[in-house]
Amino acid sequence: MRDKTQANSPEAGDRLIRAGAIVFFIGAVATLVTVAPLLLDTTPFPTYMFGLSMFMGVGFLMAGAGVFQSLAAGRRQARAARVPR
Repeated sequence: MRDKTQANSPEAGDRLIRAGAIVFFIGAVATLVTVAPLLLDTTPFPTYMFGLSMFMGVGFLMAGAGVFQSLAAGRRQARAARVPR
């Protein structure tokens, strides 16, 4: 009998990793937009743009939490598959 899970089904933590990557990308774009006027000697953007740059760190932490969540799920699965002696 085939395994119940599909080969392409999302594992534990996959959604969190994807969401973290999206938030990180938004923060990276905000950082580039914020730093560009400083390098081009034009009028800097308002202060809230510097706050949006913090999304890079938030996205990194989200993705890291997803990695740890998938590691924990893999350990639980391996522990459950272990045959008692």
